[in-house]
Amino acid sequence: MNLGSLSLDSIATLPPRERRMLGIGAVALVLLLIFAVLLPLDRGVAQAQQRLARKKVDLAWMQSVAPDIATLPAPSAGNGESLLVIVDRSARESGLGKSFSTEPSGGGGIAVRMEKAPFDTLIAWLGMLAQQNGVVVDSATIEKSGAPGLVNAAIVLHQG
Repeated sequence: MNLGSLSLDSIATLPPRERRMLGIGAVALVLLLIFAVLLPLDRGVAQAQQRLARKKVDLAWMQSVAPDIATLPAPSAGNGESLLVIVDRSARESGLGKSFSTEPSGGGGIAVRMEKAPFDTLIAWLGMLAQQNGVVVDSATIEKSGAPGLVNAAIVLHQG
């Protein structure tokens, strides 16, 4: 007998053992379909709906605070201090004073050279300069200095 000629009449004519095997196979196929396809698919859809709901809440919050952020003043340019004073003072406060040297650069900027400076401290210092003083990085070259976590850097800064 082939599967193409399988009908209720032909199943009824099968010996009891083969009918039982066919029934067990059908139940196994249904269970496989449920547990291997439908349940994982349902879980995936539920997780996607939860992520979408969280993102909608995040978007609503961002839209509600956007007008407040837009009215904030731009970062100050250092209370009238020169760029050299701002950079020098902040580098020493950040603990970069030992590995730090500066020289004037064209266009009112300043070239900063760091030797064996901690990378994390350097990046935090640049972020603080930008956020608190409106200092912008024109260019930066950062290379590893041999010791883990320490870098050599050549950075050109200017006031934004």
